[in-house]
Amino acid sequence: MELLSPAGSLEKLKYAIHYGADAVYAAGKKFGLRAKSLNFTDEELKEAINLVHASNKKIYITVNIFAHNRHIPELEDYLSFLESIKPDALIISDPAIFELAREIATDIPVHISTQANITSWRSVKFWHKMGAERVILARELTIDEIKEIKDKVPEMELEMFVHGAMCMSYSGRCLLSAFLNGRHANLGDCSQPCRWKYHLMEEKRPGEYFPIVEDDYGTYILNSKDLCLIDRLQEIKDAGISSIKIEGRMKSIYYVANVVRTYRKALDNLDKNILSDKKLYEELDKVSHRTYTHAFFDSFDSTKTQYYKTSSYVRTHKVLGYIIDTMDNNALLDVRNKFFSGDTVEMIFPDLEDDKKFVINKIIDQEGNKLQFTKPNTIVKLELPFIPRKMGILRKKIEV
Repeated sequence: MELLSPAGSLEKLKYAIHYGADAVYAAGKKFGLRAKSLNFTDEELKEAINLVHASNKKIYITVNIFAHNRHIPELEDYLSFLESIKPDALIISDPAIFELAREIATDIPVHISTQANITSWRSVKFWHKMGAERVILARELTIDEIKEIKDKVPEMELEMFVHGAMCMSYSGRCLLSAFLNGRHANLGDCSQPCRWKYHLMEEKRPGEYFPIVEDDYGTYILNSKDLCLIDRLQEIKDAGISSIKIEGRMKSIYYVANVVRTYRKALDNLDKNILSDKKLYEELDKVSHRTYTHAFFDSFDSTKTQYYKTSSYVRTHKVLGYIIDTMDNNALLDVRNKFFSGDTVEMIFPDLEDDKKFVINKIIDQEGNKLQFTKPNTIVKLELPFIPRKMGILRKKIEV
């Protein structure tokens, strides 16, 4: 199976590829359903495609908004541009954009977005007849439904999400953000009001708030858990899935790198008939996440997907910095969070077996001065008890 990673920026793309992704999905500055992500300028898209192809990997560009009349002229120009730079596929949900892509970007395969709510083999068959190469299945499908889809339409590539945040609305098609503050989720500008805390207030009792459910934790009624199917990959492979997808174009470099390398290891384990590895679960707990769930994998039961206690993230580790250069046992580090000489830290690399835990003994600034601690957004040199490699990530367990 293909391991498909989010790439919310050029830097994240580079880490995704370096840490084991087979393919990445990204967006230009418009039309990609993540308006608040950094995304890619036209020049960055060209660079990204060249970089990915030089690594014998693939890149898919999202054009999966639901278009209004005002978008059509710009979409025509954008699709012409994409045709000229040749990504490996376009991810589309709107039939109008699909039709435009078939007219303008005729050489680029089309993958149908999860936003298209594909929940049956008949829908898959329809898109196959229309000329789509792959469909990205709705998260609301069970594994038995997925098997039936593959059995009925074996010629279509199937992709599914296996990890990351889930929308409380069906396949992400939500109007709550637009209703409350005019930011349209279906145009990529969701303000995530599903994560807010709610109370009930009766019309004639202003200022008097009532919990919406009858316990102390029941006010986050719309808050979804995070999806995690790392322990179900054999079943997913047996069902005929072509590509497993990680959510997270808005997530950090560390999140992308660590989740990608963990799923890479899990896929490699499948080839060796290793179906369980406790260390993999531990790694996924070390990225910022909400409580994990299998969601609808076994049955369509929304009680498994919601978490009413809090919408806060679980954070056990913080990123201290990223290696940007090395010389012998010294690393040049782009610092993201403060740390001290004497701290016990860990350096992670694409292969989990290469991770190193150690104590920081010497920090040197760019003028050659020895430091007792670092400041964020600075560059320092670390003397390490091992030979480091570029793009290693320094992290530390958060002390409670």
